[in-house]
Amino acid sequence: MNENSSLSVAAGTVIRPAVDYARHTVFSDPGDQRDWLADAPRTVAGIRRLAGTLIFHYRASGDPTALGFGPERLDEIDLRYADAILGRARRLQPGSITAPRGDLQSVLGCCRDFTLVFVAMARELGVPTRMRIGFGGYLIAGWWLDHVIAEVWDAAAERWTLVEPQMPDGFPDQQIGAPLDLLDVPRDRFLVGADAWRAARTGVIDAERFVVDPSNLIVFLRSWPYLAHNLVMDLAAVNGREPLLWDAWGELERFTDSSVETAELSAADFAALDDIAAALAEAMEPHVDPQASAVRAADVSNASGLGMPDTVLTLSPYGRPPRRTALRTASTPG
Repeated sequence: MNENSSLSVAAGTVIRPAVDYARHTVFSDPGDQRDWLADAPRTVAGIRRLAGTLIFHYRASGDPTALGFGPERLDEIDLRYADAILGRARRLQPGSITAPRGDLQSVLGCCRDFTLVFVAMARELGVPTRMRIGFGGYLIAGWWLDHVIAEVWDAAAERWTLVEPQMPDGFPDQQIGAPLDLLDVPRDRFLVGADAWRAARTGVIDAERFVVDPSNLIVFLRSWPYLAHNLVMDLAAVNGREPLLWDAWGELERFTDSSVETAELSAADFAALDDIAAALAEAMEPHVDPQASAVRAADVSNASGLGMPDTVLTLSPYGRPPRRTALRTASTPG
């Protein structure tokens, strides 16, 4: 990190070893729901389709309560671990995981949850897979929306491919109009955190086009503050610390303070984030094999001091007070 950085190290940050992308993290481990995955497809295409049936987007798909979801179900969006999400889906509709299910039998969540379920099923097959946090340019024409998809190692092609777990077959790119390749999303249509940051910094894309939602004018949820947010979140995800999108730690907490009307980055902040983005982009280059990229990702995270700690601040999309959340340190249900 640049020695002049003003970015604070997150309290509780520890030095972590490289992960194995073919093995579960504490977040992706299906735990006591492993047996339920026995009927799941054995192909990337198959589990991509299946993941899309298990989650109902709490915002993009409409008002859940107006669509029949009881108010007691709204907290499903805070289910953090794959075993909890899969367990909830199983209770909503017992039987085979592949059986058709209606919207009300799906778990309320967001793009992160579609992706986590997909990652869990792919890793269960031994396929190196990781979550990527960034921005999609195919969701609303003219905008780059906060989004999460997966990255899968294609051993035959010796490269990582971006896979979109949320969208149905035939989904059209809203900017281009043509169907999006959901099993190999072009890297100029989804920008991972580092690529989005660098595109904005070089002026290739206006920073103001990066948003959670064009209609949401909260300062933190757009432009430079959110570009910084997704860069740090993606750094966590590729190190096996798959966060909720409303988690915060370290300097991210400053940007999420609702009492602050502006969320400005200093020159030192920009310099530090430039360094992180450059290092992470190099570490995560699509042709770098899983083992090497995992080691490089760990090096970037450990050097930055911005890795996800064992306790985070969890905010609420529903406007509830933020709370401190202690994360699992082992794959145990809870």
